[in-house]
Amino acid sequence: MRDPIGATWRLIRWGGALAKHDALIPREITPMLPGWARPVAGFVHLFAGREGRDGRPGQRLGRAFETLGPVAIKLGQVMATRADIFGIEFARDLGRLKDKLPPFPTDEARREIERSLGRPVESLFSDFGDPIGAASLAQAHPAWLADGRKVAVKVLRPGVERRVVQGLDSMRLAAGLVHRLVPLSRRLEPQAFVETVARSMNLELDMRLEAAAASELGDIMDKARADGGHMSAPKVVWDGVGKRVLTLEWAPGLPMTDPAAIEQPGLDKDALADNVVRAFLTQALDYGAFHADLHEGNLFASAPAELTAVDYGIVGRLGPGERRYLAEILWGFLTRDYPRIARVHFEAGYVPPDHSVEAFAQALRAVGEPVIGKQASQVSMGRLLGQLFEITALFDMHLRPELILLQKTMVSVEGVARRLNPDHDLWAAAQPVVERWITRELGPKAQVRDGLRELLGGARALSRLVQDPPQAQTVVVEREKTPVWLAVCVIAATSLSAAALIVSLWPRILG
Repeated sequence: MRDPIGATWRLIRWGGALAKHDALIPREITPMLPGWARPVAGFVHLFAGREGRDGRPGQRLGRAFETLGPVAIKLGQVMATRADIFGIEFARDLGRLKDKLPPFPTDEARREIERSLGRPVESLFSDFGDPIGAASLAQAHPAWLADGRKVAVKVLRPGVERRVVQGLDSMRLAAGLVHRLVPLSRRLEPQAFVETVARSMNLELDMRLEAAAASELGDIMDKARADGGHMSAPKVVWDGVGKRVLTLEWAPGLPMTDPAAIEQPGLDKDALADNVVRAFLTQALDYGAFHADLHEGNLFASAPAELTAVDYGIVGRLGPGERRYLAEILWGFLTRDYPRIARVHFEAGYVPPDHSVEAFAQALRAVGEPVIGKQASQVSMGRLLGQLFEITALFDMHLRPELILLQKTMVSVEGVARRLNPDHDLWAAAQPVVERWITRELGPKAQVRDGLRELLGGARALSRLVQDPPQAQTVVVEREKTPVWLAVCVIAATSLSAAALIVSLWPRILG
């Protein structure tokens, strides 16, 4: 910690803002406190102002964070991804955090660009406009390249790095105090949680990393267009990228926060709602990387149903195991196959093996059956996942952070789709993507593919054994190598087994 005194003073200021919004010790939890703590809570409530009288605890905490600057806002955004800890409603309320601030002068932005790129603004842009949006970390400007292309230039606020370092110091001090003074909080690992926030903010303070994320997800979206196409990303203008500057081609269409966006002539709102859901699932399932901040402020729409996503500060990533987990549980709920969903949890190692698969399937049925037969507009995939995570806690399931980020993004995606069409059938939109993944990765063709991969792997291993037998073997067998005839027989037997497998599965493949 660079400045303990300054960190302590800022922490006191944070406490005052939280008390003012009745978010330090919310009145809703006072009855649950032990007797000795209730007078303390009552004293804190004396400092609550008008801001602390309205809304749920998550809403009041969000408003308090908005007054405290970028680090507090980022803390709230990360908390919003941990519905498993804070509860679904609380996390959803924090997910509405906004960090809109007054812009800083255009002349300062030009100086920041020149320092970061090491060249005059005029050498890259034929025209550079005033800011069109300002957040706590950066603001965006319209500009035009020499070839006439319109671009968006994102510039970090001057001195924002210092504010972030100071805020993180205060957060680390608070986490240490909570860890020492509140034993019950230790299972939540407050200090590790703060370091998660710190890592996220350090990534967002380097525009080169966001440019790389935009480029990667743009490539993924381009590949996905072969399956119908659901979303695109503005191209990165690499000549305009530096540590504190990011330049992207201008996103077509209108921002979905603009009421005029859904009134565009020729816009198909139902298809647009389908595309939001399918784009997210295609990225997550087929490629293992997804835009993890798909709210309306980061989406542009144009007729007939084209979507463009901006702001790539948060990217979610799923490994092969998590992708299978997501596909299998969605497919299991679609087909009401609760034993299958249960087995996936155990195979993935998410539920300890000392629990009963059958008992877990019973718990899953308690989640799924209440939604069977209901109208699609009454069933939320994000909420279903949230309830699943709540029940799995009874079976000692330790959730991975990427699954929580996935659930949080799914809630955002559903919100966009339902605002386009309140009766939108999310499950019908998801089914083609999930079914395609299940067929490709777990169907008969996939079994043949995996069998052939194992065959080739075995053949390579035998080939290496023939060419370079183990040193110990050459000593014991008097430098006699593995007989070639034995290797040939093993390969032939393996090939025949693979052929038999293919023949047995061929009718299913053709069907």
